[in-house]
Amino acid sequence: FLHQVDSTNAGRVLASDAAVFLKKSGLTDLVLGKIWDLADTDGKGILNKQEFFVALRLVACAQNGLDVSLSSLNLPVPPPRFTDTSSPLLLSGTASSDLPWAVKLEDKVKYDAIFDSLNPVNGLLSGDKVKPVLLNSKLPVDILGRVWELSDIDRDGMLDRDEFAVAMFLVYCALEKEPVPMSLPAALVPPSKRKPLSVPGAMPLIPSSAKESHQSLPPVGILAAKTPLTQ
Repeated sequence: FLHQVDSTNAGRVLASDAAVFLKKSGLTDLVLGKIWDLADTDGKGILNKQEFFVALRLVACAQNGLDVSLSSLNLPVPPPRFTDTSSPLLLSGTASSDLPWAVKLEDKVKYDAIFDSLNPVNGLLSGDKVKPVLLNSKLPVDILGRVWELSDIDRDGMLDRDEFAVAMFLVYCALEKEPVPMSLPAALVPPSKRKPLSVPGAMPLIPSSAKESHQSLPPVGILAAKTPLTQ
């Protein structure tokens, strides 16, 4: 990764070069700004080799749902992922539009049943209708807030059928103790929301173990569609 941004082997990375590269992580500008501030310790706008490695490690932490802080640096995390075909860690030549959707068909049927039971208006559910379902999971409010942020893909304050399925998928992953990612992995973006001319997609952020355990989950369990939801 260092060679990609420091091709001359100068041993330093300029802010402009680092910004372009780090954006490929798929993290928000807010998170990347925090990562830069922590890595660029004396605010000089340039990272040396060690500081660049700190930035990469923090990107990996953020991508795996960990806190972006110096105390996370010693936690075991897989290498960071960037949407760049020259990186060996990425799927070569697979456009994200061709990635299979992480939400399995049998799970989607269950999520659709819950969606319909909440009386959507024009195919959309407002936050007020989704909130009790999320709270039913008993997950921490900050995690549920991130689930909502990630699943409201078009940022309209409502969830359509596919976005709701993403929210349910993330809730079940969180209940299985899988970290909720800081940005939506390419594999979780519903096919209906994918841009036709997509850049080569990064590896899905949901670990394979989550997918395996996901199959054996009880049918909807905590979010029983038949019982009326009470506030």
